[in-house]
Amino acid sequence: MTDNALPVADARETAREVWRLSRGHRWRLAAVAALGIASAAADLIGPVVIGLLVDRVQAGTADRGTVLTITAVLVVSAVLGAAGTAATIVLATRAYHTILAGLREQLVARALTLPQHRVERAGTGDLISRSSDDVTAVADAAPAMIGVLTTTAFTIVVSLSGLAALEWPYAAALAVVLPVYALALRWYLRTGPEVYRAERAAMSARAQQIVESQRGRATVLGFGLGERRHRAVLTASWAVAAQALRARTVQSMLNARLNLGELLSLAAVLVVGFVLIDRGASTVGGATTAMLVVLRLLGPVNQLMFMIDTLQSALASLNRMIGVATVPVAAPANAQDTTHAVRLREVAFSYGTGPRVLEDITLDIAAGERIAVVGASGAGKTTLAAVIAGIHPPDTGTVARPERTAVITQEIHVFAGTLRDNLTLAAPGATDAQLCAALQTTGATELLDLLPDGLDTVVGTGGHPLTDAQAQQLALARLLLADPQLAILDEATAEADSAQSGLLDRAADAALTGRTGLVIAHRLSQAAACDRIVIMEHGRITESGTHSELIAAGGRYARLWSAWQDGRKPGANDSG
Repeated sequence: MTDNALPVADARETAREVWRLSRGHRWRLAAVAALGIASAAADLIGPVVIGLLVDRVQAGTADRGTVLTITAVLVVSAVLGAAGTAATIVLATRAYHTILAGLREQLVARALTLPQHRVERAGTGDLISRSSDDVTAVADAAPAMIGVLTTTAFTIVVSLSGLAALEWPYAAALAVVLPVYALALRWYLRTGPEVYRAERAAMSARAQQIVESQRGRATVLGFGLGERRHRAVLTASWAVAAQALRARTVQSMLNARLNLGELLSLAAVLVVGFVLIDRGASTVGGATTAMLVVLRLLGPVNQLMFMIDTLQSALASLNRMIGVATVPVAAPANAQDTTHAVRLREVAFSYGTGPRVLEDITLDIAAGERIAVVGASGAGKTTLAAVIAGIHPPDTGTVARPERTAVITQEIHVFAGTLRDNLTLAAPGATDAQLCAALQTTGATELLDLLPDGLDTVVGTGGHPLTDAQAQQLALARLLLADPQLAILDEATAEADSAQSGLLDRAADAALTGRTGLVIAHRLSQAAACDRIVIMEHGRITESGTHSELIAAGGRYARLWSAWQDGRKPGANDSG
């Protein structure tokens, strides 16, 4: 695992987290254990009474009453055993699936709060794989494992104990063969986990290739990279197939070792039975009981050993899920005084091992102040916004910001669902009146009038299409409903054309009223309306002041403003 990869929990961490999640279900798990032991004990009655019947027949003391009694005992024990097993599985299924549901919810909740830089460095495919492939692997394995783990484990313990109590020489003979199973298990535990980890890692790599091809579709088509991306996905898919074949080979080798253990177990009991009966130390009935118990025992032993294959695969996925679900998320450093909402001290940042994008940034933003950041493309404006928002941690220096911080970028997403659903994402408890008020404040009342079903109109994929300007108004309405202490607009209205720019500027102004705002300005008219303007060049702050102060200073901002004004004159291009 690379330093950038999302963590994978070890066995101790997984056990500790599962134990924590079992709170509230431990009495049910105790009932599962009690029922499992009782049903396994009931199933042990059959071999014992059949052995007694054999001895009675051999001694000539069996009659019709003996047969009927033993038959009745067999029926009752079978019914009790089946009922106990069924109840055990039902209780276990409810408990295990409830615990698994809690883990899935924790995984999703933690995944949504992971810092963006952590996900980007690990690769979004890794997180998607853990949230889909690994969850599916654990959920699919549960039905098969629950029955085996909750019944065969009790069957093995009770059968071995009963055999030792009734016919201990046979138990001793069986114990001599147990090292074969122990060696098979030891071999598998050294081989299987690595194989399944490699299989899951290959799945993550395949998911990453697919996600990158989908997200970069425009680039792939624009540069004619379709065939190259196809080969990359194909190579990743064949890597998954190769790892899956390797896993199946390990499975077959385990099966061969289990067959050898079964052969040696039956042979050992038969040989010991022959010797004991020949010496008068046992009876045919006793040997029959021992053989029936061993036969009854071998099935669960093989099932459990073979289920370890599935268990290892599920545990590999479970470790990856818990690795994400228990990632500690550092609390943001909040501004401690009431006069400043944002405080940056000597902040520097670079992407990976690349050059510094931000260098020696020291900046204070007063509570309620609206500040604009202006600069050429590549000056570091968006990176500064991301560092202030907590999306990227600084390499050096400190950042303090309000706890409730919201960011709107120019890449606005409209979720598939109703308009109401899109708005209540920011405020789940908002009433329809509050939703309409937010739309009205951002100038989107006309949007509500245009939609056929009002707030109940389905928008996004498969629904009513929204223009770029309407999507931006929707995002600003979400901002109003979320009511953050700090609002960061990273060129949030940059997609607007000339006819819509004024409308969206007024909407952004309304959304920022009464709160601290940081605006990455696309148009200098936005910057001029702010309380203070910061000019960035090559990752550094070179100028700072009000619009009037910067114009009077005649520096970089004054030249940008002059050029922008000239561009707005009739006959000139209106560019930001």
